[in-house]
Amino acid sequence: MLITTEVIHPLRLAIISDIHANYEALRATLKAIRYYDALVCLGDLVGYGAQPNEVVEEIHQLNPKIIVAGNHDYASVTGDTSNFVTHAARAIEWTRQELKRENLAFLSRLPYHSTETINNIVVASYHGSPSDPLNEYVYPGAPQFVFQALVEEANANLLLLGHTHIPFHSSTPSGTLINPGSIGQPRDGDPRSSYATVEISDGKIDCTIERIPYDIDSAASRIVQRGLPTFLADRLFVGI
Repeated sequence: MLITTEVIHPLRLAIISDIHANYEALRATLKAIRYYDALVCLGDLVGYGAQPNEVVEEIHQLNPKIIVAGNHDYASVTGDTSNFVTHAARAIEWTRQELKRENLAFLSRLPYHSTETINNIVVASYHGSPSDPLNEYVYPGAPQFVFQALVEEANANLLLLGHTHIPFHSSTPSGTLINPGSIGQPRDGDPRSSYATVEISDGKIDCTIERIPYDIDSAASRIVQRGLPTFLADRLFVGI
């Protein structure tokens, strides 16, 4: 009798989040990613930046294996900016006027969370958290038991979160939590675009945070030229 054993080859994920209509940063990042088997996008394609249509169309064309909505995507669809500070609300109002109908429709179809099994690893993806998919901030300074509780709440081996614009990864007894940081508006004091690569092999999860320089001058100039708040351009240079 011939006995065969399934061979599961290593699989590489490229994880991006919080592009925020910064097409310059997105293009530079996609060019820098050497290879991946599956693309994951954790939301906030739009808001703040000056090229929402270009970003939405690029992501639509890439057809990520996993994609979820962010709070700025939701606000752009609904017009609800009740939880937004003034400059963010102004950017959403501008974005709603700027977005093509088909791109707004694409954003409206994005789910608020995703659970996929990849190489026998359960991967749960949210913009915010399992408790509040759109709006909860999970920061790297939180106690370890908080990370473990979130992984358990998601019932996953790998939990992917965005929203904070601050990259980190943490291993807990229950699984791994990863935030890839922000493509278009990092807030950890490093203005370079941030994303994560994850290799899943033999039940193991290896994560690397990558930083990519891009043409900040161009992205900032577009923001100012389109009449968006100047603060949104200035912050790109310092990563806050």
